[in-house]
Amino acid sequence: MIKLSEVVVVEGRYDKNTLSQILDATIIETNGFGIFSDVERLRLLRRLAESRGLVVLTDSDSAGFIIRNHLKGTIDPKYIKHAYIPDVFGKEKRKSSPSKEGKLGVEGMPREVILQALKRAGVSLEEDGAQNELRERISKTDLYLLGLSGGENSSEKRQALLKKLDLPERLSGKALLDVLNALMDREEFLALCDGQVLSDGALAEKMSVGSK
Repeated sequence: MIKLSEVVVVEGRYDKNTLSQILDATIIETNGFGIFSDVERLRLLRRLAESRGLVVLTDSDSAGFIIRNHLKGTIDPKYIKHAYIPDVFGKEKRKSSPSKEGKLGVEGMPREVILQALKRAGVSLEEDGAQNELRERISKTDLYLLGLSGGENSSEKRQALLKKLDLPERLSGKALLDVLNALMDREEFLALCDGQVLSDGALAEKMSVGSK
């Protein structure tokens, strides 16, 4: 796995699935043209751009460039790197027929092609394990112990946290974890929660002990 400090922006979940097998990075989907009307997601991308930097990796067809240009016009360019995949004609295995323009998207690109596109964009690629990350990451266990997943009223507690952080209300538990780790480290997260979203005092005490 290749570690990236920047947040990678792709069009859809199949693109994200492909990159997740190659990169250890936070990957956010635009949901295709959905980004044009999703004010909350766009606001999130701006925040991530300012805190981590963005790498935009969309398809090489016209739709991909429309989405890329929209991001160019709505997010400060100094926070964005643009990675371009080549025009390769064919179809992805899951599809019964090629796309309208007949080009492979990000999901159909081989590993080396994606890595080369990132290198050309000026992205620093680091083999996972080459250097330990100094930031302690927030884990699924943290979310569970804080009552944000897997428990009674977890959904309501997540919504309260999302509102507090001004994040999109439709973020799933997995997406929330990715975004939290992009915005802050574990110590900052625990300080932010500070018992406000815990299910009871026992969990708060348990979490405090676990973080020492």
